[in-house]
Amino acid sequence: MNRVLLLGGTGDALAIARGLCAPHVYSLAGLGRVPADLACAVRVGGFGGIGGLVRYLHDEKIALVVDATHPYAAQMSRHAHAACADARVPLWAVRRPAWQPQAGDDWRDASDWRGIVERIESYQRPLFTLGREPLAHLDEIPASQHWTIRCLDAHPGNERASIIDARGPFDLAGERALFDRARVDVVISKNSGGRATEAKLAVARERGLAVVMLTRPALPDADRTFGDAAGTLDALSHWLHTSEK
Repeated sequence: MNRVLLLGGTGDALAIARGLCAPHVYSLAGLGRVPADLACAVRVGGFGGIGGLVRYLHDEKIALVVDATHPYAAQMSRHAHAACADARVPLWAVRRPAWQPQAGDDWRDASDWRGIVERIESYQRPLFTLGREPLAHLDEIPASQHWTIRCLDAHPGNERASIIDARGPFDLAGERALFDRARVDVVISKNSGGRATEAKLAVARERGLAVVMLTRPALPDADRTFGDAAGTLDALSHWLHTSEK
């Protein structure tokens, strides 16, 4: 049987993994919860760079790689592209469409952490939804600010930071309650796309709050690109059917 290596860590990736069985492999970096109810194999941890991934593809006789990592996991996507080219293994990618601003939105782009800090300096109660990155800057919080940081893993805060460990999807009612409780006056977000974490943008729009949006990184090309899990699963089903004849 031709084996598929699915590079995951997103809701789309998990939906695809639920459509796979052994001996296909679902690979996770190790952040967050590891699903225990999948029929396919689950691999946790890195590959050791491009060379390690090339060896893995050869050793495990992988015939197709599907990159369904987060839109901001650019290094893994670049490694997958280079390793597949070296190993001559086709690469498919799930590229979730970015959110687009709507009427009433007040979005300010930032390309890096320094840009984010500059754009929020006039605010007092920022809500960070960037993952773990703000945790490295807890000692840099200005005296005029109190940060609320939402990420996957529990982490101690301090007198100027409250940490919330939570995983989407998040609904409007829950986000409104969070904004009230934390007295949010600005939101900092990745442009992840998808519905699971979009409600915060709707609440910011309702309240006329600014959103500092971290610019998406450029990602490499793939042999085939899909916008969602459903389209990827359909193509995988056809590929597996035809490749096994």
